[in-house]
Amino acid sequence: MKELVEKVAEMYAAFEKDAKAQIENGNKAAGTRARKASLEIEKSMKAFRKASLEAAK
Repeated sequence: MKELVEKVAEMYAAFEKDAKAQIENGNKAAGTRARKASLEIEKSMKAFRKASLEAAK
């Protein structure tokens, strides 16, 4: 589960960088990358939730 948390943190860092580039510079390609990253983060968060529930049993 530790690896999953680290993976989510890395993905969030990439998302944040691209989202800031879109907001501050109007970079449309960065916006596309940020949206894609948000979907990947969502999938990983669901996997984390599942792993967390299993660990709690």
